[in-house]
Amino acid sequence: MPIDPLEAAHRAASDVERVAWVDAQDRLLGALPRAELRERALIGRGTFILLFNGQGELCVHRRTLSKALYPGYWDVAAGGMVGPDETYAQSAARELEEELGVSGVALQFHEKFFFDQPDNHLWCAVFSAVWDGPLRPQPEEVLEARFVSLDQAQADSLNKPYCPDSLAALQRYRRALGR
Repeated sequence: MPIDPLEAAHRAASDVERVAWVDAQDRLLGALPRAELRERALIGRGTFILLFNGQGELCVHRRTLSKALYPGYWDVAAGGMVGPDETYAQSAARELEEELGVSGVALQFHEKFFFDQPDNHLWCAVFSAVWDGPLRPQPEEVLEARFVSLDQAQADSLNKPYCPDSLAALQRYRRALGR
């Protein structure tokens, strides 16, 4: 399925965005364009925000087809790449507002872990937040979003394409809480 011109423009802008480049111990080495980080198989920093409503349901969303990684996949976390001058927490707050229109919530940090796949090398910071207000998905990044039970998200991930990095973040979160 072809990408529409607006999505293609968004992807081009995203590819040149400078993000944090780090080493295997998560020490900042500098800033590189996203596309270069991917092409050279270097390590970046990413945030994953598990957004729950007051009933304990998790927000899942479907990524646009313009995404360089996992286009059209379902995602259990808002988030993205950390900028070179941002902390993980600053990036998490920015990404949550950009992707889902959620701001002013308390973000709870859970842990950092290293995610390593052939096309995706990331130090990941996992956060969670609770929000009962409206979701305002960014059309350039999110096709649709909704809240589902944790069990439903887990079941859906077995028969729909889900982002493996955010699933890893969710699994670590659930394991840490004994869920």
